[in-house]
Formats: sequence, structure tokens, C-alpha cells
Amino acid sequence: MILAAEEALVAQNIFFGLIAAGTIFGALRVVTTKNVVHAALWLVLVLAGVGANFLLVGAEFTGVTQVLVYIGAIVVLFLFGTMLTRSPIGRDEDVDNPAWYLGLIVAVPLLALLSYAVWDQWGDDHIDSLTPAAAQTTADVSDSIFSTYLVAFEAIGFLLTAALIGAIVLARKE
Repeated sequence: MILAAEEALVAQNIFFGLIAAGTIFGALRVVTTKNVVHAALWLVLVLAGVGANFLLVGAEFTGVTQVLVYIGAIVVLFLFGTMLTRSPIGRDEDVDNPAWYLGLIVAVPLLALLSYAVWDQWGDDHIDSLTPAAAQTTADVSDSIFSTYLVAFEAIGFLLTAALIGAIVLARKE
């Protein structure tokens, strides 16, 4: 029984590594491509990888929400906004910023700082894979959203609808 749990853990680690590699590759392509539409499509790969990792650790509600909200709504919103603003869709040399190295100068120390903070907090601690923590079910999450946070959930829905109507009015040709 313990051997089967260890084999499942090895398989989970392999899949995590493959998904993480695909996510990192997609993230690098998002920031290095010169085509805005291609950047949005690479972002789909990144967000799908994040959703797949949520599914891998047993957070099915968060993983499905990641796919529905971010891939199904946010990326579509990016593409919709790109089409409405009449921006050039093809390859554009002006998209590249000649001062990109300044971002790298900030990003590398930030990565080092965040890595140190994570290592300092958890260090050599390991998650016991044989006795996992109790997962929160989708029913628990939905009960929380639609009871405790119902007013906020409805207010956000109203604001998003108003923003969509405003975008249509602004984009409409006279």
C-alpha cells in the first residue's frame, strides 16, 4: 500500500515538472513575442498550466475556476479589446522596448528575495503525502460564496455587466 502511494507521488511530481516547464515556456513566450494576439494565445497556455497544477493537487474548484474565468473570460477580453481598439494585429517591431534590461535588473533581485522568503519560511519542511490535509470540496466553496459573500458576488456581476455595456458603447461606430 505504501509503495503504491510512493509511485503515485512520483507520477504526480513528473506531471508537475512537465506542466511547470510548459507554463514557464509559455510565460517566456508571452513577454518575448512581438505579436499581441500571439502573446494572448501564449497566455492561454500559461493559465491552463496553472489550472492543471491546481487540479493536480486536488483543488478541483480552483482549477476549473482558473480555466473558466481566466482562459474563458480574461483572455477573450484581451482579444476582444485588441480587435476593438483597431491596433495592428500582425508582427509589430514597435512592441519591443529597448530598455527591457531595466525590467531584468528589477526581476532578478525580486526573484532572489522571494525565493529567500519562501525558503526561510518553510526551509526543509516536507508535506506528508501519506496523510494529506483535508481538501475543501467544491460544495464547501460554493456554500461559502453563495451564502457569506452573496452580495459581493452579485455586485461584481453588476459591475462587470456595466463595464461590458460601456465598452460596447465606446466601441460603437457613429
